[in-house]
Amino acid sequence: EIRGSLAGTHPSGLQNPAAPISMSAQAAQLNSAGKKKLVFNTGSISRPVKRILVTGGAGFIGSHLIDRLLQDELNEVICVDNCFSGQKSNIYKHIGNPRFEFIRHDVVHPIQLEVDQVYHLACPASPVFYQDNPIKTIKTNVLGTVNMLGLAKRCKARFLITSTSEVYGDPEVHPQVEEYWGNVNPIGIRSCYDEGKRIAETLCMEYYRQHNLQIRIARIFNTYGPRMLENDGRVVSNFIVQALRNKPITVYGKGDQTRSFCYVDDQVDGLIRLMNGDHMGPINIGNPGEYTILQLANTIQNIINPKAQIVFKPLPSDDPKKRKPDITKARKFLGWEPKVNLEEGLKHTIADFSSRMTKEQKLKAVSNEEKSKVEVDTKLE
Repeated sequence: EIRGSLAGTHPSGLQNPAAPISMSAQAAQLNSAGKKKLVFNTGSISRPVKRILVTGGAGFIGSHLIDRLLQDELNEVICVDNCFSGQKSNIYKHIGNPRFEFIRHDVVHPIQLEVDQVYHLACPASPVFYQDNPIKTIKTNVLGTVNMLGLAKRCKARFLITSTSEVYGDPEVHPQVEEYWGNVNPIGIRSCYDEGKRIAETLCMEYYRQHNLQIRIARIFNTYGPRMLENDGRVVSNFIVQALRNKPITVYGKGDQTRSFCYVDDQVDGLIRLMNGDHMGPINIGNPGEYTILQLANTIQNIINPKAQIVFKPLPSDDPKKRKPDITKARKFLGWEPKVNLEEGLKHTIADFSSRMTKEQKLKAVSNEEKSKVEVDTKLE
């Protein structure tokens, strides 16, 4: 297992997920300003500190969030991930950082930690992964959220959940405002994720009403950027991988369905502003620029290979026709709006995909070469 540590603590959750992290080497105390202080064994170091839990922190968005949080030297970050869709490589660079800890743990089981903030991102967000085990997806959204809300309640921590534009279903209101209740299918093939996120929002609101827990609800829209999985089945990664492999770019339907694509750096900035702001949401965090799927395909085609072929296939069921956030509230309450345009963001994303795929090809070539040597040696024997 990859293991990191916060100074003076041990990730005991790796051996027993429900066991609390040992605080034997550091005691949390309150200073006169009411801020938490960490007192280390040496007795010579004390400073205000914020301990932040990020569930799903080894994932695409979660790992970028951790990168940003660790830029603040007063933050200590605990990453909890079961690595179902998250990748250890996304957080490997932080292993050994005394302000970072990784615990491999599934949030459907409780865990005891002491934190000041909880960013709850744990749940596979791509259709390939959440449809692989729909019941597990529902459990993650429901039981996982209950467990993390319970942890936040015990610690009196502020809790942010990343909900989704999927709560709007196939919207009849365009663009989508936060007050819109949605046009949803509770029994469709995507419902394990969509309805799971809706009940997760409900749980957050009830913890606020019943326990006065500080909650924040972010509804995120089609995030893309470096570290997206090649096989996650979402449209940006699909098109990029197909074009880089000189395969036809597959567009479902006529390609006239629309989406709004938010670059991951902008997304992370919005989440942090929401967590540290005074408005609990729900708030849409997305890029209001609207593109048809065919426009996206053409943009990626022009960047990678203008001669790439585009083919059309039947549209899957439950695929929303339009998706665009109204970000009036994000602008008003968070002072936030996206800065990275689609073409710029795609260039960064494509460069990342190209680099990773090149490395994979080299590793595969080395592996095949070693395999051939073994076969030759076996024949000689």
